[in-house]
Amino acid sequence: MTESPSRVEAFSDGVFAIAITLLILEIRVPHGEHGLWDELLALWPSYIAFLMSFVVILIMWVNHHELLRMARGVTYPFLFANGFLLLTVTFVPFPTAVLAQNLATAEARTAVAFYCATFVANALCWNLLFATMVRGGLLRAEVTAEAVSKVRRAYYFGVLVYAAATALAFIRPVLGLLLNVSLWGVWITLGYRAEASASSLRS
Repeated sequence: MTESPSRVEAFSDGVFAIAITLLILEIRVPHGEHGLWDELLALWPSYIAFLMSFVVILIMWVNHHELLRMARGVTYPFLFANGFLLLTVTFVPFPTAVLAQNLATAEARTAVAFYCATFVANALCWNLLFATMVRGGLLRAEVTAEAVSKVRRAYYFGVLVYAAATALAFIRPVLGLLLNVSLWGVWITLGYRAEASASSLRS
């Protein structure tokens, strides 16, 4: 027996909202003791980390909404799979803070690798959630096999790219971040395609 996904979506929306709001709390207001303008400029790593994580959580929220539109209902395993996904979402503010504090230091490699590794875990949870939907027979009748294959390929691809970004971060932190960010286009495009064909999506 399946239940409506409406309560799951409402709860998940709240988690996404809290996670995205917490990001701004990591940007500390400067005291201006050494010149307010200079101190504001010195916060550039925080601005970059905030912007990156804000955009990625926003994309995940949109994708989660679209993914649930593919579901005719939810089951017990689905609730736990969704919970694991939300676990990784609520964790994002922490590696964001670590990245902000260390991006301009000698520890940038570790900070960027840690940040990228967070999205490896997140991508694995997207795969788990979608697999639970497919194996549990939760997809709407109008969702085609082609749509399922497209989403599955995108999710697998995400895991590989995030893992590559994590490894690259230990060599070239900036390139690791850029590779991480490159997936935004994949998730956004996949989302728009889902809107147009009523069939696919991601994170």
